[in-house]
Amino acid sequence: MIRRKHSKDFKFKVALETIRGDLTIAQIVSKYGVAESLVHKWRKQLLDYGAQAFEEKGSGKAESMSESDLQKLHAKIGQLTLENDFF
Repeated sequence: MIRRKHSKDFKFKVALETIRGDLTIAQIVSKYGVAESLVHKWRKQLLDYGAQAFEEKGSGKAESMSESDLQKLHAKIGQLTLENDFF
């Protein structure tokens, strides 16, 4: 099987879709043609590290996020997680 390199934008989009909860993991896997294990991995990375989860490693130019932006992002992820768990 050919190994594909997915862009950080693609990973973010797939991971965010899991948090939104509009589709099941199986539907997301089918829609994007990626392995279920990758979808779970990307979702965990997004929840753990926020928007910086998919930044290039070793680029040497890590952008710092302001504390207020980070708090807003964590609040949004928490809200979406609660909505996803509720429904």
